[in-house]
Amino acid sequence: MRILITIVLGLVLLGCKDRNENKELAKKVLSNQQFDAVKKRALAVIETGFNAGDGYREVWIRDYNTFIELSAEVFPPEELKENLLVFFRMQGDDGNIIDGFTPAEAITKEETDFSYFELEPRYAGHKNTVETDQETSLIQAVYKYVKTTGDSSILDVEIGDKTVAERMEWAVQFLMDKRFSKEYGLIWGATTADWGDVQPEHGWGVDIDGNTHRAIDIYDNAMLIIALDNMLEIIPEIKDQWLPIRRRLAKNAKNHLWDSKTQKFIPHIYLDGSPFPEDFNENEIYYFGGTAVAIEAGLLSKEEVKISIDEMVSRVKQAGAGSIGLTLYPPYPAGYFANQIMNPEYNYQNGGDWTWFGARMIQQLVKYGFVEDAYEQLLPMTDRVIKNNGFYEWYTVDNKPEGSGTFRGSAGVLYKAILNFEEWANSHNE
Repeated sequence: MRILITIVLGLVLLGCKDRNENKELAKKVLSNQQFDAVKKRALAVIETGFNAGDGYREVWIRDYNTFIELSAEVFPPEELKENLLVFFRMQGDDGNIIDGFTPAEAITKEETDFSYFELEPRYAGHKNTVETDQETSLIQAVYKYVKTTGDSSILDVEIGDKTVAERMEWAVQFLMDKRFSKEYGLIWGATTADWGDVQPEHGWGVDIDGNTHRAIDIYDNAMLIIALDNMLEIIPEIKDQWLPIRRRLAKNAKNHLWDSKTQKFIPHIYLDGSPFPEDFNENEIYYFGGTAVAIEAGLLSKEEVKISIDEMVSRVKQAGAGSIGLTLYPPYPAGYFANQIMNPEYNYQNGGDWTWFGARMIQQLVKYGFVEDAYEQLLPMTDRVIKNNGFYEWYTVDNKPEGSGTFRGSAGVLYKAILNFEEWANSHNE
């Protein structure tokens, strides 16, 4: 009896300690003036447009997907809706979705890598075919639009001979028809660095060609799983067709891509051989962004999420980087990518530090209850927004800003991460 009483008292004291610690952290969050400043700057950046940022003229779907919720704070729903409808009007004959669109009159005669569509003559479309996330990004963006605005009428809008809801299914069917490996039960893309859009083989590196090495990675498949979850929630009548596919994708992703021995996702499964030297051990590389998106897709247990954030923090320290926005670690050796933007090491997607993905991991840490870890890892991201007076596209390993200084994707995900914190803090500040 005494042992039982001791155990009960211990649990009560532990619970009190946890509540007190949560309350203290909640006060820190709610009194953090930096958070308010970052949110105000994010709104100021978002209200200036929909292109990815200065230096980008296109409206890119992989970016728009990450700031459409923030855009809803400053733009009327009809404007957000119209952007989404443009992507569906420019859907390919096989169901594929473009990367981005730009006014047709802005395209010069020398620019030939653009597509034109009868249903949307105002714009020219562009697609980096090495990616396999355009279709899933658009579906996720539609879901966020519906949930944020409450306007589900977009699903019934007719474009050509199909409604938007039917076109969403068609986009997924494109992936199943054109990018699906029957051997592994997962979708594939070109070999890239984690979530990146540059293949190593040659040149600019954004188009699949005869030099491409097809590969399966966790990012593309996690994005598809999230898109299917989103689609099933807002179009529940398609459950019988797509839910079994979603379940098989999740099972196959965990079975084939999660290395239970090292407790991390392997970078790639190659379908036609690797583009890298035979003696290169690619599995030493840790993919930060793909892991964050996999957690969002519900592929890891709470214990595995904790293992993942601890590993990320450890590797950030090894790299000497500024935040868990680090793309990957260690980086691919210099010379492994023909496109010089990926060389030297720690440049761009080859080990650059991107809040665009780091803040998504913060969101998941809050969701899974690792709030102290999340708070500690968020501060470097908000600090540099204030210090550099902008939402930069990426940062070097020594935390210097690079790329667009108004990168809306970074603003969108960081704003949402802060909102997640404030929601948690308000519920624990009693």
